[in-house]
Amino acid sequence: MATLLSPSELSLAPSNLKLWTVEDYHRLSELGLLGSSERTELIAGQIIIMTAKGIPHVTALRMVALQIDEFLRDRPFLAITQDPIQLDDLSEPEPDLAIVQGDLLTYASKHPQPDDIRLIVEVADSTLQHDCQVKDKAYARANISEYWVIDLPNQQLHVFQSPTQQGYSSHLILKKPNQISPLAFPELRLSLEDIFPPIN
Repeated sequence: MATLLSPSELSLAPSNLKLWTVEDYHRLSELGLLGSSERTELIAGQIIIMTAKGIPHVTALRMVALQIDEFLRDRPFLAITQDPIQLDDLSEPEPDLAIVQGDLLTYASKHPQPDDIRLIVEVADSTLQHDCQVKDKAYARANISEYWVIDLPNQQLHVFQSPTQQGYSSHLILKKPNQISPLAFPELRLSLEDIFPPIN
């Protein structure tokens, strides 16, 4: 009897993979071919199943979102959380947080696109490698000027800046008690102490 290989044991050349477009991706969802109980996102033409979010992940996202929401209150920008953005015809990720230009009605008929985006933030617990070695390249190629990864296990912040088609040329790693300001909003000062949930 033949031994079945799991998907993780298979290695296929990119040229042998079917790459899905954003249009294909939406059509699959409309047809019910993507499980309604599974959260997915489209990265570089591949459909990725997103992992469940634990309590530290949810808490860290709330902590950073509350501070950014307060700062943006009277400014023409919006912080969206876990909503789709469209990078190009092959990528529609759902970052944990993105600061985008405009208000809710700006995106009533489209998802935010690279020119709309000022900052993307991902919270990583079990997804650090994917966030820092896959998503960073997708965001850099889309010319997203700044990308942060909140690394919960190591209690540090990865800051990616200066995008190129090969990836970000600047990658800083900050630890508590440092502070950070987004490039687009230098007057916003976030303390890493206020981003990471307390360790039990």
